[in-house]
Amino acid sequence: MKVARMQLINKWTFIGIPLIVLAGSFLFTLAVWYLVRRGGGEGTLYGGGAQAPMWYFLALGIQALTLTFPFAMAMSVSRRSFYLGTLALFGGCAMVLAVFYYLMGLLEEATGGWGVDGRFFALQWIAENNWLTQILFYFMLTVLLFMVGFYAATLYMRWRTTGVLVFTIGLGLALLGTVALITLTETWPEVGRWLAGWTAAGVTALGAGLAVLLAGSSYLTLRKATI
Repeated sequence: MKVARMQLINKWTFIGIPLIVLAGSFLFTLAVWYLVRRGGGEGTLYGGGAQAPMWYFLALGIQALTLTFPFAMAMSVSRRSFYLGTLALFGGCAMVLAVFYYLMGLLEEATGGWGVDGRFFALQWIAENNWLTQILFYFMLTVLLFMVGFYAATLYMRWRTTGVLVFTIGLGLALLGTVALITLTETWPEVGRWLAGWTAAGVTALGAGLAVLLAGSSYLTLRKATI
């Protein structure tokens, strides 16, 4: 709890900026939708701006370690306490955001897509699932992006720029090798059908597994990190 309070010293970073990002993205999208309708546009309108605050969590994952870890160490906070307190805080923030997205999706459907048949929160692929799957999907995605940023920061704290470069290059080579393998074996149609068959629940389970893997790797790396 003390670590969580320490992270929340600058509430603007955790509350103010995400709200501004979300509100700005929504208002800009809504303005574009109304212009489209005024211009005679038909059909359901979709916008992906709702994910903007989630990507901000990736940056928060980096800041949560690089900006506060040295201070925590100077205050004799153990690495274990810092790790658990930070993850608990962001887990709570992610759950609040997930519930908010679900409720806004309900409001969006009740208002006929804000009067213009728009889909900003209630994207069909997600909204067609039950309430629990929707909330867990948003929660998983937010936590996963946070853990990506947090893990990248632990790599830097442990091995500095060299470690980040080696990991990034290795990841790039692995992705390139996968693309090359699929291309040479001419299996892109099978891959496309496999991807199209994923459900929101399946993606949630896969993302949760990746988040747990990153969380464990982050802790093992953080134990050896220095300031």
